[in-house]
Amino acid sequence: MYASNGHKNNILKIRYFLNYHVIRSKIIIKMDSLEINKIIAAILVVVALIIGLDKISGSIFHAEKPKNPGYKVEVMAASITDAPDTGEKIDIAALMAMGDLDHGKKIFKKCAACHSIKQGGGNKIGPALYNVVGRTIGGVSDYKYSKSLMSYGKEWTFEELNGFLIKPATWIKGTKMAFAGLKKEKDRASVIIYMNQNGDIPKLLP
Repeated sequence: MYASNGHKNNILKIRYFLNYHVIRSKIIIKMDSLEINKIIAAILVVVALIIGLDKISGSIFHAEKPKNPGYKVEVMAASITDAPDTGEKIDIAALMAMGDLDHGKKIFKKCAACHSIKQGGGNKIGPALYNVVGRTIGGVSDYKYSKSLMSYGKEWTFEELNGFLIKPATWIKGTKMAFAGLKKEKDRASVIIYMNQNGDIPKLLP
């Protein structure tokens, strides 16, 4: 049997429809593949640029590592009264030249809670300090000293006062004086000058 013209036309239309969509699908798939390839290529280009820039910046801004890392700290020369327990000779004249009587009066306020300095002043927690410069260490008769001070056997010279005032517990081990000490040379020199002035006959400064 022969198909009618209408039937043939329908078959042709169906074929055309199928061919169109098949071709269109292939084009879309091909286009999608191209888009994916473009995206991958773009990513690879960006990665390559990053690696390239890193290498370039590394060569431009390269810094040699120092042989000795960190900063070199210069050790300052020891002060004229460092390390009181080493027995080293100090320049007491240079030290006392730093002192000031008015400054010493202010510094002595740290001592006034435990010591009197005026003539006729009695003992407090610590012994009276009037006439202390040149006096035998442990020489106040009505004060109970520690055994270490009683057996020390020296006088309160400028050098001894300076060393003791740096840190009493270090200078005369076993002393019961708990004072932390005066770290600044000017403070020690000034308070020694002030104590020296509070005596019957002040000693000549070195």
